[in-house]
Amino acid sequence: MRIALFAQAAFGEEVLKRLIQRKEEVVALYTPPEPQGTKNPIKELAQASGIPVFQPASMKDPGVMARYKSLAPDLNLLAFVTDIIPGEILNFPKQGSIQYHPSLLPKHRGKSAINWAVIQGEKKTGLSIFWVDEGIDTGPILLQKEVEISPDDTTGSLYFNKLFPLGVEALMEALDLVKEGRAPKIPQDESQATYEPPCDETHARVDWKKTLKAVYDLIRGCDPQPGAWSLLRGKRVQFYSARRLEDVPGGKKGQPGEILGVEQKGLLMATAEGALLIGKLKPQGGSKMDGENFAKELGIQEGERFE
Repeated sequence: MRIALFAQAAFGEEVLKRLIQRKEEVVALYTPPEPQGTKNPIKELAQASGIPVFQPASMKDPGVMARYKSLAPDLNLLAFVTDIIPGEILNFPKQGSIQYHPSLLPKHRGKSAINWAVIQGEKKTGLSIFWVDEGIDTGPILLQKEVEISPDDTTGSLYFNKLFPLGVEALMEALDLVKEGRAPKIPQDESQATYEPPCDETHARVDWKKTLKAVYDLIRGCDPQPGAWSLLRGKRVQFYSARRLEDVPGGKKGQPGEILGVEQKGLLMATAEGALLIGKLKPQGGSKMDGENFAKELGIQEGERFE
C-alpha cells in the first residue's frame, strides 16, 4: 500500500520510524517548513530513508496538488497535522485518509483536546483514529483507545506517557485493518459532540476564588502549555508542577491568591478552599524556578497576594 504521510514533531517522527521498521511503502512525507537554521528530525529521517519530503507553504497551491497526484498514494496517514489539507487531497486516495486525534471523539474536537479534558477535571480520555472529512474532527471512527487521567496528571504527562505511545500503536493497528479490508467507519454521535477553542493565555488565567479543584485542574491542564498564570505586583507569573493540599501545613489559612508560605518545594498558595503547593514558577521575562529561588529573586514575602 502506497502511503502519503502528513506529520511533524516527535509524534510524527515516531510514526515514520515505525512505518520504516515495518517496511511500509511511504511515497512521501509532507511536513511544515522549519525555521531557518533549525533542524527538523522527521525530515532528516525521511531523507536518510530515501523518502521524498515536501514542505509547501500552503497545501492549497495548485502545484502541490499536481505533484501529490503523481505520487498515486493509496492512503493518506495524518499524524500530528496543523495545516489545512484540501478536500481534494483528503479524498484522492482510493483508501481515503485516516488521522490520529487525542480524545474520545466526538468529545473534545479541536486543537487542544488534551488540555480541556484535564481542565474540565475528567477522569478518563483517550484517542481516536478516524476517517478524515472536511469538518473539524467530524469523520467516522475507525478505532478508539481509552486511558485514565490520574489525579496528578498534567497535559504533558498525559500526552507523553500515555497518549503518545498508545497513539503510535493505534495508528499501526488502524493501518493493518485498512490493509486487510476490515477497517470500520462508525459515524460519530453528533448529540455527544463537544468542541473547544485552542487553549491559550486567554483561558489560562487563574481565578483564585474558584474551588481548589478548579484552580488545580486549570494549572495542570495548562502545564506545560500555555502555562496557567496570575498577576503579582502587576506582572505575570506562570505556574507549573502543582500539588493539591487538602490539609494545609500548620493549619494556615488566607485569602484566595495569598502566599501562605515559601519553601524550596514550592510556593504555598491559598484558594477559596484549601491550598496548593506550586512547585515551579516562571516570572514574566524569566525562567522556571522553585519557590525559594522565586521568592528570593523577586523579594516575595508571605502574605502577598496574586490578583
